[in-house]
Amino acid sequence: MTDQAAEHVRKPRADAVRNRERVLEAAKAVFSAGGADASLEAVARGAGVGIGTLYRHFPTRESLFEAVYRREVQQLGELAEQLKNEAEPVEALRHWLRSNVEFVATKKGMTAALALAAHKPSELTAYSFDRLTKAVGALLDRAVAAGEIRTDIGPEDVLRALIGMCYMHDQAGWQSTVLRLLDVFVDGLRVQPKAGRRKTSPSRRGSRTPAKRSRKR
Repeated sequence: MTDQAAEHVRKPRADAVRNRERVLEAAKAVFSAGGADASLEAVARGAGVGIGTLYRHFPTRESLFEAVYRREVQQLGELAEQLKNEAEPVEALRHWLRSNVEFVATKKGMTAALALAAHKPSELTAYSFDRLTKAVGALLDRAVAAGEIRTDIGPEDVLRALIGMCYMHDQAGWQSTVLRLLDVFVDGLRVQPKAGRRKTSPSRRGSRTPAKRSRKR
């Protein structure tokens, strides 16, 4: 076999690559929405491919789960890098955490629709936790360096809080509840002004006015 022929064998065709990406994107949309229509057939329809094409790329339900999972984690890592250059530190952290809610929704939907057992500690979960910890850690460090976020919380703490909020809510529309709680959580991480620097309230300013006038007399 010539080198050119070997390269042709090794490289997937462009249309195969496009089909695979369409399947992954459709799987994310279908499983995030959840419900009775969250099936492999719905994924194939959403991707515009036949069920046979889906199975050629992902021969098992678990292989589809892993591919979507890894893709989501990779995109969250890339988003963190992008936000470090494009957003204010606290808002970058908020944006990234809110994007994770969609990731958890996709994971929940796949676990239910594909009838997968809850994932036990594995290479996949270890990979995702390490990648996500580094991503949120970089955003936290940036916010701390800017003096906008308290220093007594680490990236693992933030991820555990996020996961806890997501998995405490399973009712329909749970994402909106978690997004609201995330805003409260992020606002609670902000550095609070010191008591000595608080502005005097209007009522207190008014109470001192007569004393100043009496001294002038």
